[in-house]
Amino acid sequence: MVLKDHHTIEDIHTKVIHEFSKTLEMFGLSPSDARLFVTLYINRDPMTLDEMSDALGKSKTSMSTGVRSLVDQGLVERVWKKGVRKDLYQANENLYKNFMSSYIKKWHSATNEQEQSLRSIEDQLKDRCQEISKEKQMEVADSLYHRIEDMIGFHDLISGAFNEMNPEKNQ
Repeated sequence: MVLKDHHTIEDIHTKVIHEFSKTLEMFGLSPSDARLFVTLYINRDPMTLDEMSDALGKSKTSMSTGVRSLVDQGLVERVWKKGVRKDLYQANENLYKNFMSSYIKKWHSATNEQEQSLRSIEDQLKDRCQEISKEKQMEVADSLYHRIEDMIGFHDLISGAFNEMNPEKNQ
């Protein structure tokens, strides 16, 4: 293949990393982690932290932090290769399943955390209602209580929607 307009393979490689990283950032990855994942994904062969550092022009410490985050999210895995003493990492291949699973887990976690916080606030409001003697304050508290119930219901709906999503169906 002959490249025209003075585009080098390196230029195109950089553009691919930049553009696909934007998509991955929508899944909550930092720009740095997104570029690291795309680099690992494009490379196909497992890479050491030194190779990642050279490829992205970042410190080995930065690569270690980034790859740890990606491993924790199930997007990258540590692999073993006979005769290689350094740790090797590679991107998990099924993009849709892995990113959707990671994203759904984050949403579930955040939704559950927020719902628990709202339930705690609701309990505090119930306790305060017992101390309220003025009718106007009771109306405000009652209105707030119903709004909190609506918010908790909203979180239940979000959680239910994410429970119905199954990234493994669309591999």
